[in-house]
Amino acid sequence: MLAKEQLVSSKDNKTKYTIEKLAKNVFMASALLAVISLLLIIGFVFYKGLTPFIAKGYSFIDFITGTTWVPSANKFGILPMIVASIISTIGALLIGAPIGILTAVFIAEVAPKKVAKVICSGVDLLAGIPSVLYGLFGLAVIVPTMQELFNLPKGQSLLAVIIVLSIMMLPTIISVSQTAIKAVPNAYREGSLALGASKIETIFKVVLPAAKSGILAAVVLGTGRALGETMAVMLVAGNSPVIPNSIMDSVRPLTTNIALEMGYAFGTHQEMLFATGVVLFAFILILNLLLNKLSNKEGM
Repeated sequence: MLAKEQLVSSKDNKTKYTIEKLAKNVFMASALLAVISLLLIIGFVFYKGLTPFIAKGYSFIDFITGTTWVPSANKFGILPMIVASIISTIGALLIGAPIGILTAVFIAEVAPKKVAKVICSGVDLLAGIPSVLYGLFGLAVIVPTMQELFNLPKGQSLLAVIIVLSIMMLPTIISVSQTAIKAVPNAYREGSLALGASKIETIFKVVLPAAKSGILAAVVLGTGRALGETMAVMLVAGNSPVIPNSIMDSVRPLTTNIALEMGYAFGTHQEMLFATGVVLFAFILILNLLLNKLSNKEGM
């Protein structure tokens, strides 16, 4: 009888070991698939994007500092697109980040549970709206408003892009910041209140500094969302490949430049659009490195 129980136990252990090994292999394959997909995408974009500079003798410096984009004349300068992308992203960040962080504070620390639940549902819905609908809203509401308020020949402008992007980055900043704030231990709040600080003082002097790493991550992720947006920006930017002199000028960011012309481009023109993608990828990489550096610094 004892021998039979030992045999059954041995079979059960062997089955568990087999299942665990199988699960480990599945997890490993999933991780490798994600890494391989990333490497394939990066390799293809860089291969296509760097070909003109390696095999055809074009200057990468002239490419990123040139101010004229006329593919038919073999002129490929993306400085106006770089400037438009940077200014629109920074402008959206200056508007969206404070609003998003304060909204997250209100949801996590101030609002009653019923009110917070309603606002969270609205934020989730805002995150689920397709980007093209943001663009249609901007085209139907923001653009005419800009045109009427500032007496412009057309309302498609850098300012319209900034407003649309600031709205689009709100769900990311609010959700991530809210999670970071709620993760702060209650002992921090109780200790501050016990020392005589008010609730608002506790929030801004104790809770937010303690959640700084998560809030910075939210801001960086929101910035990445704004920098990589295409469809919404295309509808409200005006798509003029010139360096803007004011926020009322039409612009063409990097993503819009790729989306507008990739459908009919070929040869060197197509490769230069891939090169534009390489520059955009470099911006995203810098943002990720900045996020990792800030997270590591806050964790020390």
